[in-house]
Amino acid sequence: MKQIGHRDETKVVGAVGPCGRELCCSSWLRDFDSVTVKMAREQGLALNPSRLAGMCGRLKCCLRYEYSTYLELKRSLPNPGKRVESVKGNGKVVRQNILKQTVLIQLDEEGGVIEVTMDDLVVKRADDSASPPE
Repeated sequence: MKQIGHRDETKVVGAVGPCGRELCCSSWLRDFDSVTVKMAREQGLALNPSRLAGMCGRLKCCLRYEYSTYLELKRSLPNPGKRVESVKGNGKVVRQNILKQTVLIQLDEEGGVIEVTMDDLVVKRADDSASPPE
C-alpha cells in the first residue's frame, strides 16, 4: 500500500475544474511544483482560501504557471505610491491593473482618480534630469 498526497489523489480521481475544463493534473500536468500564497498576492488576488483552493484542497496549480507572466507584465508598470506625469494630468499611482497594462492615478489638482495606459504616461529619462541643457 502506498500513501499519496492530496494532489495525486485528485489526479487519479479526475474532475472538471472551475474553468470548465478537465483538471490540469488529470490531463497534462505530470509534476507538482510548490505553489505559495506569495504567488496569489503578486497576481493581485484576494487571499480567500475558498477561491484559491483547487479541487484537491491545496492552492490551485495554475497560480504557479501564471506567476511568471504577472511578474513580467508588472515590471513595466510604475509601482503604487510613485508620482507620475501623464497627458491626462499629474498625480500618484494608486493601483495597477496588470493584465490591462494600466494604472489608476489620483490627480493632484482635483483629487479624482483616472485610469491611464502606459502610452499616456510621460516617460522621464534619467539622463534628462542629470544635467541641464546647454
